[in-house]
Amino acid sequence: MTLVPFDDRDGWIWLDGALIPWRDARMHVLTHGFHYASTVFEGERAYGGQIFRLRAHTDRLINSARILGFSIPYTADAIDAASQAVLRANGLTDGYVRPIAWRGSEALSVSATGATTHLAIAAWAWPSYFGADPMQGIRMAHAEWKRPSPETAPTAAKCTGLYMIGTMAKQKAEAEGCADALMLDWRGLVAESTGANIFLVIDGALHTPRPEGFLDGITRRSVIALARRNQMTVIEREIAAEEVATASEVFLAGTAAEITAVRAIGAQAFRPDRITATLMADYAALVRCSPAEVAKRVA
Repeated sequence: MTLVPFDDRDGWIWLDGALIPWRDARMHVLTHGFHYASTVFEGERAYGGQIFRLRAHTDRLINSARILGFSIPYTADAIDAASQAVLRANGLTDGYVRPIAWRGSEALSVSATGATTHLAIAAWAWPSYFGADPMQGIRMAHAEWKRPSPETAPTAAKCTGLYMIGTMAKQKAEAEGCADALMLDWRGLVAESTGANIFLVIDGALHTPRPEGFLDGITRRSVIALARRNQMTVIEREIAAEEVATASEVFLAGTAAEITAVRAIGAQAFRPDRITATLMADYAALVRCSPAEVAKRVA
C-alpha cells in the first residue's frame, strides 16, 4: 500500500475559523505547542455522515485545554459545526476526524504567557485501525513504560505529551511482531493499550480498570452502557497484572480501534468469543444510529 504523506494531500482543513486548502495548513517551527507539548486533541469517527458522540468529544477537547491552563476561543457549538463542515468539505461520510488545539509562537518560554490559542480540524478516510476483521484478534506485547500517576501528569487530559510513551511502546511491540502493547500504571496495575481501553472477561463478567492515570474513553463508556443493556455484569476495579491470565476473552475499545479482539498478550493466549462478538455487533449498530438514539442507548 502506498502511503500518502499527511502534509501533501488534496482536501480541506479548518484552521482558526476558516476552511483552507490542506497543503496551506501550517504553523511556525517555534510554536509553543510543538516545543512544550501545550497541545490537546481528539480522535473522532464519522459513520454515515454523523460524527459519533461529537459533543462528548468536543467537551473533552475543551476540558483538556482547561486542564493544561488555556482556553479554546470557540464554543462547543462552533467546534461541532466546524467538524461537520470539514467532513462535508472533504467529501466524507465515513472517516476519522482530528481536532487539535495548541499554544502559538508569540512566546517560547515554559509558561507561554501571551501565546495565542489555535484550533485546527482535519478529516480523512481511515477504515480500520487493526485490520479488516476485528474478531480475528491481535497479538499484544508487554510495554516497558508505565502510565504515570495523576500526581505526576495531567492524565485526565487528552494531550500530546502523554502519548510519547505510547508511541515508544507501540513501536517496540510492532518490531516484535505485535500490533500493540499492554501498559501498566505507576502501581503496576493493568491500565490500557497504547491508545485504547482494555476489557477482560473473567468468569463470565466484564472487568475493566478504573480510569486512574489514563483516559475514561468515550468508546469505553459506550461499551459499558451496551454491556449493561445486555444484562452483562460490568466490574470497574483495580486489576493486578497477573489477573490477565485468568481472562477467557480480552478486547480493546477506542475511537480508532473501535472494538478489537485480543488473541494474545505476550505468551498468554485468549479466544475471542460470545461477549466480544455481541458487544462488537452492538457497537457497530450504535455508531450508525441518530445522535438522539445514541444518547438514549448510552445513558
